[in-house]
Amino acid sequence: MEPRSIYETEDLAAIRAETRRFVENEVVPYGEEWEADGRVPRELFKKLGEIGLFGLRVSESRGGVGMGHLASATVAEEFGKSTFGGVMASVAVHGELAMPYVYRYGSPELQDRYLPGMMTGDLIGALAVSEPDAGSDVAAMKTRAMRDGDEFVVNGAKMFISNGASCDVVVLSAKTDLSVAPHRGISLFLVEKGTRGFSVSRTLDKHGWRSSDTAELVFEDCRVPADNLIGEPDRGFYAIMRNFQNERLVLAAAALGEARKALEMTVAYVKSRRAFGKVLWAKQAIRLKLADLAASVEAGGQLLYHSAWLLDQGRGAVREVSMVKAFMSELVNRVLYSCVQFHGGMGYMRESPIERMSRDARLHPIGGGATEVMLEEIAKKM
Repeated sequence: MEPRSIYETEDLAAIRAETRRFVENEVVPYGEEWEADGRVPRELFKKLGEIGLFGLRVSESRGGVGMGHLASATVAEEFGKSTFGGVMASVAVHGELAMPYVYRYGSPELQDRYLPGMMTGDLIGALAVSEPDAGSDVAAMKTRAMRDGDEFVVNGAKMFISNGASCDVVVLSAKTDLSVAPHRGISLFLVEKGTRGFSVSRTLDKHGWRSSDTAELVFEDCRVPADNLIGEPDRGFYAIMRNFQNERLVLAAAALGEARKALEMTVAYVKSRRAFGKVLWAKQAIRLKLADLAASVEAGGQLLYHSAWLLDQGRGAVREVSMVKAFMSELVNRVLYSCVQFHGGMGYMRESPIERMSRDARLHPIGGGATEVMLEEIAKKM
């Protein structure tokens, strides 16, 4: 089921084809092994760096390609089709959640030190915003970073951090001014793994996204150089809100890819699986259900790429991005529910990609902004 978006240029079509080849050759054959290991190997990041996928959004002056959100959405959709949500998550967290803070808000010196390695995949990045009591409610974070000369002293904990155990650098959010409204006193820092006082307290065992390592990070009197401040002090909340649009768009694109792939696999299965003397495709109820889901997925794809185009035009798209994040997060779960059902007993077996995809899909309405939060954002624009 190929997207038929008016926004797909020749360059984007080439990126899609290259990403698809990469996924088929470098992800699909090894994904089961990575699911068992609980993490994606470092070599995958380096291979992605070699073909330039981490530099798509970086400016040409910094060695990148200088493309926009349409490119990010295209890559994310193809990784969604891999059937391994954890691989998609690990790659997206590095390239679309952590890196943007460095190339958009980092000082020239910070970019010189870290951006080349992140683009080549030699440095793996993570984003540490969520806490045990602060997920979508970013302003409620409790991690503190107090200035002490040329350093900031960080204390606190971060929870549900993808790439948390395997990363080399973390984009960390912390409260730096306790005298102002909660959202006005947050700053961002780049913290290297191995910094004294920074530790991985535990890795987390997840329902899905098994090939993406997820961890709790602890900071105990962790001293971070003041030069590692990302952007303006006390303005980190606004940078987080801006990058949320990119994060949510990418997650919606991955959900689109997952939904397309699940339907493709299920249509092929019901056209070959025989029951009661006929293939399942001969059952009108099954055909019509799959057709209905396919129509919804196509509609979601159009909204997704239109939202990406709006962002690339520099136009506000909080409404559209919130819509497509909420819509695709719920839709991919409806799609996978029916796909598991139509696979019958095999759909419930761990050896079936559909079973794995159904578990992975459950995170979409939770991660990157819960569906309820997205609907509230939409309501504010009504």
